[in-house]
Amino acid sequence: MKKIVNDILKEELYYDKLDCGLEVFFMPKEGFSKKYAVFATNYGSNELEFIPINENQKIKVNEGIAHFLEHKMFEQPDGGNAFDKFSLLGASANAYTNFTMTAYLFSATDNFHESLDHLIDYVQTPHFTDENVEKEKGIIAQEINMYDDNADWKVYFNTLKAMYIKHNTRIDIAGSVESIYKIDKDELYKCYNTFYNPSNMALFIVGDLDCNKVMETVNKAIKPKDTLDNIKIFKEDEPNEVNQKEIVENLSVSIPLFNIGIKDLDVNRSGNDLLKKEICTEIILDMILKKGSSVYEKLYLSGLINQNFGCDHVSQIDHGYTILGGESKDPHKVRDIIFEYINKYKQDGLEKEDFDRIKKKKIGMFLKYFDSVEFIANNFISYHFRDINFIDYLDVLKSVTFEDVSDRFNKHFDEKYSVISIINPK
Repeated sequence: MKKIVNDILKEELYYDKLDCGLEVFFMPKEGFSKKYAVFATNYGSNELEFIPINENQKIKVNEGIAHFLEHKMFEQPDGGNAFDKFSLLGASANAYTNFTMTAYLFSATDNFHESLDHLIDYVQTPHFTDENVEKEKGIIAQEINMYDDNADWKVYFNTLKAMYIKHNTRIDIAGSVESIYKIDKDELYKCYNTFYNPSNMALFIVGDLDCNKVMETVNKAIKPKDTLDNIKIFKEDEPNEVNQKEIVENLSVSIPLFNIGIKDLDVNRSGNDLLKKEICTEIILDMILKKGSSVYEKLYLSGLINQNFGCDHVSQIDHGYTILGGESKDPHKVRDIIFEYINKYKQDGLEKEDFDRIKKKKIGMFLKYFDSVEFIANNFISYHFRDINFIDYLDVLKSVTFEDVSDRFNKHFDEKYSVISIINPK
């Protein structure tokens, strides 16, 4: 395996690419009792049009199929469930699907190699039948209906729908009840055989483990497959403008919920360019909107927001956005005050002292989080599919300048590309 050393973090990372194309990463963490592994595919809910493996015509699959596939992967050919074996081994397992990837993971203090063997085996063992696919539809439909009544989920997805005109990120990850009832086993196998090829996947392992033993377990468990060339995925071009400035719905909430979304026009970046943009935006949010900022204090002291106010930025290769949100008796007033401050900062400039303080804080927080195997593994795999090596994070963070942050602030925080989503009480 290739050994990568980060002198700032004082961490080692071992890397190998197997003959089947699977990229395997191992980070030793001496003295840690918990061990963690995540096996992920570079395939999320946004991939709806593509050319399946061994075919030459593109197909359009039903919305929600990546999430449906994740559900079905736990069903084993012997009628059992993959979770059952993890329980017997004393491991804690989970999985998730987001817009861009699907991940299967577990943590354990004992029986790690047996659990790792099981993880690799069940993710490589799809078992779809007409009967078990039909049975799953009712389960997923219940999940979709539950989220339809979830105000936090609704206000978030309405923000995405307001921002995006054509991009698939405006579509719910789980799809709709109508779309999932059109999914069949053949469609699932087309998606599985194309996107769950090892050359489209990555495995990350972290813990107090022997590198050679880890690779021995991986090599025994992985099944040989032909590697794939680049998968041909089709997506429509997203216009710069937003879809609609405002979406309002009524649900059972005591105080109105709101999200203000700002669409990112600076897209189609990857690697450290993308990471730098993400870090700059996070620093700006800390400087001007999070607790301790002038905007936050004004909104909080005037009773327009409460302690639930927060903000976040999402930076994917082909899309990105910033979301600010919480509870307020007057969401429009909150939006007006936020952009009043943003425009003032654009005229007067950001405070260099704030930048230095926030950057120093972020460096400290990152080093602190690096003591968590979950933090390391989940971030590593997510950044990997954006061509970013997570152990470079600190180097990129340290390279960010006040000028970088000011430039990003002036370009991204534009009211013209903002939307508001509100959930009012019924």
